[in-house]
Amino acid sequence: MQTLAQRIDVDKPLYDLSTFKGRFQHFAWMTDPRTVVVSSDRLLQAKSLVDAYRKGEALDTTPDKVKYAMKLYNSAFHPDTGELQNFCGRMSFQVPGGMLITGGMLAFYRTVPAVVLWQFINQSFNAVVNYTNRNANSPTTVTQLGVSYVSATSSALIAAIGLKNYWTKKATPIFQRFVPFAAVAAANCVNIPLMRQNEIINGIEVKDENGNVVGKSRTAAVKGISQVVFSRITMAAPGMLILPFIMERVEKLPIYKRMQWINAPFQTALVGCFLLFMVPTACALFPQTCSLNTSTIKRLEPEFYEEMLENTKGNVPAKVYFNKGL
Repeated sequence: MQTLAQRIDVDKPLYDLSTFKGRFQHFAWMTDPRTVVVSSDRLLQAKSLVDAYRKGEALDTTPDKVKYAMKLYNSAFHPDTGELQNFCGRMSFQVPGGMLITGGMLAFYRTVPAVVLWQFINQSFNAVVNYTNRNANSPTTVTQLGVSYVSATSSALIAAIGLKNYWTKKATPIFQRFVPFAAVAAANCVNIPLMRQNEIINGIEVKDENGNVVGKSRTAAVKGISQVVFSRITMAAPGMLILPFIMERVEKLPIYKRMQWINAPFQTALVGCFLLFMVPTACALFPQTCSLNTSTIKRLEPEFYEEMLENTKGNVPAKVYFNKGL
């Protein structure tokens, strides 16, 4: 039986999220790709254990079992709604899903049909991830989802095909390998803001330091979404920018010329190695719970600030907090 002093607070992270190191450890723990293969029944059992433990029950459970249940719960359930997420949209699926798609984009970039196919697959995957990790307090309509998906796919294809045609004529072959990254970066700048446009239009709920909702803010939404866009681009950058130089050397080796079938599997495996490190790194760049000075809201969104004055009876906090999403 655990004493009160030994109890784990399941509502608090196991690591210090105020530091980059702590956030890296937290996201490395939470985005562990091995959790993707855990069955839904097992995930629901983990949620039940966490809920029971939170209520002061199941105290005979060992700390290791509680921590593993927390890991499964955090990796698979939405932080706002507590709902089980689609496995393709979970951040723990970023390594296996990202490595397969990025490997395909880097291996098959030479023809326009291949570029179109892999950008279409990548944007379909991104749409699922962005929708799954949206701020749940700002629901997105089917029409908005469709517009976001079509816009992101179109921007990716315009960037990919346009740059491919330009670099084919103007630049050395090595630069053609960077076309997938340019397309991914362009699409992220379109897809994520459009997918979460309701947050920008209507604002998102912001809370005081005690977790009490004090109002809404569009500025908070823009800040959170901007950080997510930057993180997603950073997540893909090392693999998609460094791997072309590696492949330029590897493809000149005699053994590689005799085994060209290994091209796609080899690049996919290397991308996976990059993503194992970059997924938690990119997620850890910014605190998950963002802060915003209410003086900024007063200056940029006076109407929302007036609502805060009413909601707090004149005691507006100096800072408000919100979940930026992933």
